[in-house]
Amino acid sequence: MKNNFFKVLTSEITRLDNAQSSKRQEVVISGFTKKTTTAAPMAIVKGKKYQVFNSNDYLGLRHDERLKKAEHAASQKYGTGPGAVRFISGSLQVHKDLEKALAKFHGRDDAMIFSSAFAANLGVLFSLIKGQSKESLLQSRALVISDELNHRSIIDGIRLANLASEEKAIFKHMDATDLDRVLKENLGKFERCLVVSDGIFSMLGEYQDLKALAKVIAKYDTKYLQGVLLVVDDAHGVAACGKTGRGVEELSGQQADVLIGTLGKAWGADGGYVAADQVVIDYLREAGATYIYSNNISPGTAGAALAAVKLMSSASGQKILANLQKNIAFFKQEIKKTKFTLAAKSDHPIQPVLIGDAKKAKELKLKLFAKNVLVTNINYPVVPQGRDEIRVQISAVHTKQDIKRFVERLLTY
Repeated sequence: MKNNFFKVLTSEITRLDNAQSSKRQEVVISGFTKKTTTAAPMAIVKGKKYQVFNSNDYLGLRHDERLKKAEHAASQKYGTGPGAVRFISGSLQVHKDLEKALAKFHGRDDAMIFSSAFAANLGVLFSLIKGQSKESLLQSRALVISDELNHRSIIDGIRLANLASEEKAIFKHMDATDLDRVLKENLGKFERCLVVSDGIFSMLGEYQDLKALAKVIAKYDTKYLQGVLLVVDDAHGVAACGKTGRGVEELSGQQADVLIGTLGKAWGADGGYVAADQVVIDYLREAGATYIYSNNISPGTAGAALAAVKLMSSASGQKILANLQKNIAFFKQEIKKTKFTLAAKSDHPIQPVLIGDAKKAKELKLKLFAKNVLVTNINYPVVPQGRDEIRVQISAVHTKQDIKRFVERLLTY
């Protein structure tokens, strides 16, 4: 009887609640205040104003008037939605213009947009591992090697390929030497290999050393019949770090073979994308199910994202990025006045305050909420047990007064 199944669901919900890891009690934001000279836009929750320190909007672009105007103009021109998937009703010019701009920004032949970065990871990884169908020429055996702390979207993308246990492997977190071990142990067993990693690890703000990985990959590339491909998801890195906002590739001085990004974080819009050589993009347009059979982002969203990419390539955009770095340095300086320590050495907007206990992390989040501050507690299984944290996220639009006020509230605990 289905009522028995509902009882199982109720028990599972109770288990998650007791573990302090439930996520469904979301804060409902009814609007935002305008930015002032002393404060970033504040979230309005039940009529009260809250400082926002838990947003991926690292450059503050979702409130930027230039993006809003571009969004409005695109909606007026193309309508509010895409109409259908692209192979049925065609591509809107704004989507093609955005893809062109992203490819140019990342120094690639081409790029393609997905409905989300999660959908991009699912579609890209499955397509490069298995191909579209049983008739696909990509049915030859592939080995997938993943960093042990990769994002859930990467994990699920690999799971979708339904690989046998020997066809997938884990290398130790940010450990190129361990990657070397895995590649060496699997010589002669597979025709090709995919090495997959986050660029910026979203729980700690650490970045993967792509140059170190690439050095190991170059050592083994000719020893696998179809080579070794480096696939990187830099959702948290692009437009948020690097001298010009090129993310982990700029920090490492090394390009990935396939770069996956999001428009929904530092770019201030929504959707995901992949940038790569033309042959890879051409293939993914034929094989990526989450691209082929899913509606694209709205024209308005594409217009806003296109304005953001253009802005980042201008002096004005670089000024915003420089202000973000100043704010990160200022927060790290101010946090030293408290009893709290940061969970990692991070120069990224993600500045995790290590708590080490799920219950205490949730209590601190609620206490800060009572003081009109929005932060997020991150607990197991999102992070390893005992690594529970408050993930503080700094924005370019935060003022020094914002950061000082936030730290003063931390000082009371």
